[in-house]
Amino acid sequence: MSPLSGVLGEAWALYRRYFAHFILISFVITLVIAAITALLAWAAGTVGAFIGIIFSLFGTFLLQAALVKAVQDVRDGRVDLDLSQTVSAALPYVGSVALASILASIAIGIGFLLIIIPGLILLTFWSLIVPWIVIGDSGAFDSFGRSWRTVRGYGWSVFGTYVLVFLILIVGDIVLSAILYALPYGWRSFISNLVVNTLVAPFIAAVVTLVYYRLTAAQSAANEPGAPAAPGAAAPPGAAAPGAPGAPGASQDGGYGTYGGYEPPPTGQYPPPTGQYPPAAPPPPPPPGGGYEPPSGA
Repeated sequence: MSPLSGVLGEAWALYRRYFAHFILISFVITLVIAAITALLAWAAGTVGAFIGIIFSLFGTFLLQAALVKAVQDVRDGRVDLDLSQTVSAALPYVGSVALASILASIAIGIGFLLIIIPGLILLTFWSLIVPWIVIGDSGAFDSFGRSWRTVRGYGWSVFGTYVLVFLILIVGDIVLSAILYALPYGWRSFISNLVVNTLVAPFIAAVVTLVYYRLTAAQSAANEPGAPAAPGAAAPPGAAAPGAPGAPGASQDGGYGTYGGYEPPPTGQYPPPTGQYPPAAPPPPPPPGGGYEPPSGA
């Protein structure tokens, strides 16, 4: 069974249980960033708008880190960090999240230009860089390799999970667009962005964070001695493949293995006999007459 079985249901249950906590974090961060951006554009014109774009990017990365930290906090069944504590705990990771996210976005964008498939591969295997930075305390560059190794062996399961999330978001966007259809475009765009950042972002963060926890646990279990390897994962260094010379149950001279639990000792190491063979029977006595016996009746 895939370690991601039921991950969307778990994410939804977590989202519903701590809905108020998640929404408060995402709404406050989104609203503050939007207000500051609007003030900068109004007060400083073009320069202020440019600064506002940079500030909006900072807010996006802060929101990602804060929501991952919030999901990590509530996994034990209680809220230990309030809004200010969650933001304070996420702030040290914003720089690494920003650098890794920008580099990943550039590479994924180039991948999408190359017949889409490379972009989908990178999007799947690098999807855990933010949890690795915020929860795993990895650096921006190290998070790429750690995310790749975590997803390796479960790529199709991860990709399928994200496809389902994407389809859910499409349905939600269609419903929201129908509700806001009568409003002017500016209001529709503002409300749509507010809803996405406030309502949708926490659920996505819950899905990605739970995928991180499940796959790191699965990879750790697969790397334990005697545990089966993850599907498609390479054998640990120094481990022999089943049936190969040197592997348990395989012969050392060509690979026929054992039969019925018996393995013959290596050539030249058979034990010496423990006793003497019984003496041979004596030959029969020679016939009388020097060895000639006349035929009977002669």
